[in-house]
Amino acid sequence: MWKKTKYLFLKIVANKNIKTNTSKAMSKNSFYDLKLKAIDGKEIDFKTYKGKKVLLVNTASECGYTQQYQELQELHEKNGNKITVLGFPSNDFGAQEPGENNNIAAFCSKNFGVTFQLFEKSNVLGENQNPVYKWLTNKNQNGWNNDKPTWNFSKYLVNENGELIKVITSAVNPLSEEIIGLL
Repeated sequence: MWKKTKYLFLKIVANKNIKTNTSKAMSKNSFYDLKLKAIDGKEIDFKTYKGKKVLLVNTASECGYTQQYQELQELHEKNGNKITVLGFPSNDFGAQEPGENNNIAAFCSKNFGVTFQLFEKSNVLGENQNPVYKWLTNKNQNGWNNDKPTWNFSKYLVNENGELIKVITSAVNPLSEEIIGLL
């Protein structure tokens, strides 16, 4: 009995951590029209991600979830042929990303060996929200989702056609079956 109940409990908990586009609504604005500066200041055109699954994550260096940098790097190394990982440093939650771009890049490289694409530190919430997160959190742009990140290391999955298909909470580990199973 406990095994069956435990499975059901885990399934319910997992479902609360992932929101799926079940409406099959299409994006109204193209993900591939987005552009944003990388952490080194070079502009990245999101057309480069055409035909790839993309996991977008708002990150912070002084958060309880900061260890997820390591799992994101491992996801990038082991599954880079199936998914592209993009990190968006932000100080929006608990002022847990106080550093400048060069400090953030050095921290990620030194402590976690991060080689996946990081973008300039920016806002993922509020009036100064960067254009990528405006697209991810506005159903008038992405076709179905208005959910903003609730904490650092919230995740958004875009499919090979540039459609937002999943919103995943911080609690879900990047190497969990909930994410690996989507590849």
